[in-house]
Amino acid sequence: MADLTQIFKAYDVRGRVPEELDEDIARRVGAAFVEVLRRQGSTVDRIVIGYDMRPSSVPLSRAFAEGATSRGADVIEIGLASTDMLYFASGTLDVPGAMFTASHNPAAYNGIKMCRAGAAPIGQDTGLGDIRDLADGSLPPYSGRTGEISKHEMLDEYADFLISLVPGIKDIHRLTVAVDAGNGMGGLTAPVVLGKLPLDVVPLYFELDGTFPNHEANPIEAANVADLQATVRSSGADVGLAFDGDADRCFVIDETGGIVPPSAITGLVAVRELEREPGATIIYNLITSRAVPEIVTEHGGTALRTRVGHSFIKGTMAETGAIFGGEHSGHFYFRDFWRADSGMLAALHVLAALGAQDKPLSAVLADYTRYSASGEINSTVDDQKGRLQAIKDEYADLELDELDGLTVSSPDGWWFNVRASNTEPLLRLNVEAPDEATMAKVRDEALGVIRG
Repeated sequence: MADLTQIFKAYDVRGRVPEELDEDIARRVGAAFVEVLRRQGSTVDRIVIGYDMRPSSVPLSRAFAEGATSRGADVIEIGLASTDMLYFASGTLDVPGAMFTASHNPAAYNGIKMCRAGAAPIGQDTGLGDIRDLADGSLPPYSGRTGEISKHEMLDEYADFLISLVPGIKDIHRLTVAVDAGNGMGGLTAPVVLGKLPLDVVPLYFELDGTFPNHEANPIEAANVADLQATVRSSGADVGLAFDGDADRCFVIDETGGIVPPSAITGLVAVRELEREPGATIIYNLITSRAVPEIVTEHGGTALRTRVGHSFIKGTMAETGAIFGGEHSGHFYFRDFWRADSGMLAALHVLAALGAQDKPLSAVLADYTRYSASGEINSTVDDQKGRLQAIKDEYADLELDELDGLTVSSPDGWWFNVRASNTEPLLRLNVEAPDEATMAKVRDEALGVIRG
């Protein structure tokens, strides 16, 4: 029997197919999913399942459905879907859900993202560990009815719902939008959602292909948006949108072909949401630009800092009633979307802001990009704890914060954060400073300590 501890991560299941994740495992996980939620007090009469375009997604999702129905749960299949479309289905139908995707990972991988009814997250400490343990051991006998499988098409409902959440989106002047779906699920959702709006879409890699023949579906890497940047410039598009494999993240390119920092999108959407609900709370994670809390405060909102990771963002949103949350990684969370993340919903906010006036996107976003940032830099280290201690010793005379990894802040306006990877021998560095020269100096000094 495979070692499930290798594929059960902090927030989901992820592994190579079939070496680490196969249909037998998916079947056992499906049964354990239903059993654990029932043990936690949930009524699990129905669940909803969606899947991405990877060749292994259909057989894995069907095996999971067999496991769930073997425990008496009816299964609603929505078929090909983006991850945020699965969240929409879980929220609308008020049932637990499972999405089969490995997001931006290479073609050899697949995975399962699971949620409770209402798209509430399931993480390692809130049920995912129990699902792993039960799937890895022996499920108790079950003598009840066998569930049934039905199909429910939800793409059009999903598109209409997203559009209904974005003030002014139907009233924008006509825009040209270049969209790189990366052969992922944006190729399914973008034509339907954007097709309902006054937009001329320039499509790039809309063909659903889980082998990713053009580039990896991971737009956080600059190389993977190079084609979109070129297309924006050559087509004269007003904006470019890049989605990852399961289309829950979105990255934006301005009209010059420049990459827009996700923190700038967080600031833009935060201002729009604060216009709708003055004084609301906005969540940002600790490696988001310091411009975000400044902007939120300037617009009368309450900015609240949290750890990196969707379970922390969603949990804090639930506790505080926050209207919106953003992460540096291109994940954007909306209270009115069951506190779930949606790359498409964030994209619609950008289009609404751009199409409401005549300035180019670079001018619209000018006030949201105030500092120079390094982006995330990974270093392979043998002793993560030892290197983190070395940083603490080196910068002991500055402000140190250990909310998530180690954040060092200077009165001169620069800061950096170093976090250990949960799954690899890596330390991740993010630096921000008032100007490029200071950022480069701080970055190089910090890397010198990290790499010994």
